[in-house]
Amino acid sequence: MAFDAGREREFKIVGTRVARPDGIDKVTGKALYGADMTAPGMLHGRILRSPHAHARIVSIDTSAAEALKGVKAVVTSADLTRPDDEGLADIADNCLARDKALYDGHAIAAVAAVDKSVAREAIRLIRVEYEVLPHVTDVDEAMKPGAPVVQSGRSDETVGDSFSENVTSHFEFGHGDVDAGFSRADKVIQRTFKTAATHQGYIEPHACLASVGPDGRGDLWCCTQGQFNVRTICAELMGMEASNLRVTASEIGGGFGGKTTVFIEPVALALARKSGRPVKIVMSREEVFRATGPTVSSSIDVKIGMTSDGRITAGQSRLRYQGGAFPCGTVEFGAQAAFAAYDLDAVQTLGWNVMTNRPKEVAYRAPGAPMAIYAVESVVDELCQELSLDPLDTRILNAARKGTLSSYGPTFNEIGLLATLEAAKEHPHYTAPLGENQGRGLSCGFWFNFGGNTCVSLNLNSDGTVGVVEGNPDIGGSRASITMMAAEELGIPYDRVRTVITDTNSIGFNDVTDGSRVTFAVGLATIEAARAAIREMCSRVAKIWGIDEEAVVWEDGYAKPSGPNAGEFEPMSIAEIAATADNTGGPIAGHFEVNADGAGVSFGVHLVDTEVDPETGTTKVLRYTIFQDAGKAVHPDYVEGQMQGGAVQGIGWALNEEYIYGEDGRLQNAGFLDYRIPVASDLPSIETVILEIPNPGHPYGVRGVGETPIVPPLAAISNAVSRATGVRMTELPMSPPRLLKAMSQKG
Repeated sequence: MAFDAGREREFKIVGTRVARPDGIDKVTGKALYGADMTAPGMLHGRILRSPHAHARIVSIDTSAAEALKGVKAVVTSADLTRPDDEGLADIADNCLARDKALYDGHAIAAVAAVDKSVAREAIRLIRVEYEVLPHVTDVDEAMKPGAPVVQSGRSDETVGDSFSENVTSHFEFGHGDVDAGFSRADKVIQRTFKTAATHQGYIEPHACLASVGPDGRGDLWCCTQGQFNVRTICAELMGMEASNLRVTASEIGGGFGGKTTVFIEPVALALARKSGRPVKIVMSREEVFRATGPTVSSSIDVKIGMTSDGRITAGQSRLRYQGGAFPCGTVEFGAQAAFAAYDLDAVQTLGWNVMTNRPKEVAYRAPGAPMAIYAVESVVDELCQELSLDPLDTRILNAARKGTLSSYGPTFNEIGLLATLEAAKEHPHYTAPLGENQGRGLSCGFWFNFGGNTCVSLNLNSDGTVGVVEGNPDIGGSRASITMMAAEELGIPYDRVRTVITDTNSIGFNDVTDGSRVTFAVGLATIEAARAAIREMCSRVAKIWGIDEEAVVWEDGYAKPSGPNAGEFEPMSIAEIAATADNTGGPIAGHFEVNADGAGVSFGVHLVDTEVDPETGTTKVLRYTIFQDAGKAVHPDYVEGQMQGGAVQGIGWALNEEYIYGEDGRLQNAGFLDYRIPVASDLPSIETVILEIPNPGHPYGVRGVGETPIVPPLAAISNAVSRATGVRMTELPMSPPRLLKAMSQKG
């Protein structure tokens, strides 16, 4: 499964820009998304949500709703099983609140009715008595002794006594003597940074259709990044055997990590079981914002020492992440990622996860890394300014490379950071002239990447075409990439292969589509499945020719004799082999199952030019260039799209996007009118530069690319704005009022 270093090959399909296999279905409206599925006798579900940030649920009276004509079922938390596993129990309590409403928008009860208007009326008839409790939504405030306690008894043994019960876990990484390192520095800068919670901003809201038969077997259709994960969670919350629940993933209208868990699916199943009819639930946009997971907000201290010639002598960071009303582990990723781009003798990162009265945090593309690296890269940039150093040369001097002991423990293998930095240095963007009120910023970015459990089946059809069956929803072009790798390995045209994503009953377990894992892990499994099919085809041909299997080789889609000694035989194509399969042993297929490792970390560098209007505080992004190591770009269009998409989301995070809570703890901007994501007029043409440093852990050298692009923009844009205005910004987003205030204070 390792990189085919000794097998020189020129790719014929991999690396080209073929048409996407789902393109026609999507532009013609044939593709089915979460809200598109219907069923005979279907009911409509609706959820009652808490109007309070923190309140004890004294009583729930559903009698009036149940008596309303057209209402077929009403459920509360009593209708869900609460598993012993803490993580699953938290999901259950998030889907339907048990004893307390923990945030504005927390689900309390749900109804299923014959139409949407009856469901709306039924929700209004449910009477809930609340005892309103003190709340806290800011991470620093939540950590203080005496802060309102979101949930008691959730702190683990890593947390000391100096914090409130809202602090749930603590992590520490690093090596060397940071105090000694700081003493060797010519300049030490320490800053505190704050970042707001931001939503993934997917266009398609959560939607599902559930049914449960009299025999207790269930079917669930939903928009998700992982149908197997949905099955595991929902089966537990319904008290079902996993084999009794089939989950089918629809097409997905964006996820970015936000659709890796469940919010409405167990509720729909509970309503379906109680009513005996299929139930469909589609979230409104307001519900998506109030009740599905954004990323964490953060408060971060960073201290870095540097010599006058640009060598970093020590780095230290303290990260405080709030993950909403339930314990989360995101700060661990942030603490690991903070200094990953640097080769340091002395480094320390400390992190604390904190609960607040906010929605339960969910992954958002490289969870935890963007805010940690924003803080570190901002201080590195400020040191370069103070010491009159070139920011790119300084990063090249300190860059992690093969053999570097990383800040979080492992020693790096082949990595592309230095190559991306050098490419940025040579690019004309870096030396292009700037005008008045304009600044140029840059930042390194990093993500771990992931492999995980993967199962692929590759089947040879009787006409010589090939079907690939896999279990990972396509959120970034993976169907095309997997099809390309299968065709490449088999030596047949791209249009002779079709890849389908199947339900949980039709293939072995697959992990969630996250962690930039699919092109790497499913691609690896597809290649190995293709090689298994090739071995079987060569075996069949050996039987036909009456020679040893070792005397048959596979080249460019044909079985051929390995040499003159093997005999004189005409090469046999896949179509010819398939046509004789009935007589040589039956169907031909290749399967591969793996818990893949060796995903290989990913690095990138972003360059950005901004212009700030001194009268309004408005920031305009003028030019943006991305440099990233893809290992091997299987489909360059998709790689470029991932790079550009991450940059766009980072631009929104840096300049405008934030969850805004009022004094009452309620979300003030639960909609795209008030939560401002970038639109086309906000963006320049984003240039991409793909580098290919093969990942040793993949046969074609592939490494994941989807998450790294969102990591550098926060710092790159902040550094550009700081250089344009002469004001070092330490809080995101840099919205016009916030930036104007900072410039005014500077005078």
